Amino acid sequence: MDLDALSGFKDPIAALDEEDADKAAAAEEQDARAKAEIVHIRVQQRNGRKCITTVQGLNQDLDLKRILKVIKKQHCCNGTVVDADAEGKNMGEVLQLQGDQRANVNKFLVDNELHPADKIKIHGHG
Repeated sequence: MDLDALSGFKDPIAALDEEDADKAAAAEEQDARAKAEIVHIRVQQRNGRKCITTVQGLNQDLDLKRILKVIKKQHCCNGTVVDADAEGKNMGEVLQLQGDQRANVNKFLVDNELHPADKIKIHGHG
């Protein structure tokens, strides 16, 4: 009996487990990408009547500074690009605008085809 022939034996059940693990990993990656594709527009109350609008989840390939510059000029407000990774939140870069600019940002993103309307989530009351 040849012992070398036995050493090449593969467990068929273990192979199925590996395939399932690969499929599960691919599904998790796709879910993460789907969540990452959603843009969240929120308004946060500051002190008194002051509030800021944050835009999170935009594609990092976009030039966020140019987008911010256009929105600021169109809607007469100030704003900045904040790197939320530096704060340990792992959210990428976030746009912050003065005032409640949720409707304006939503309209801008849809009109300029930067993001589909069904993938934009607007939070807060208004």
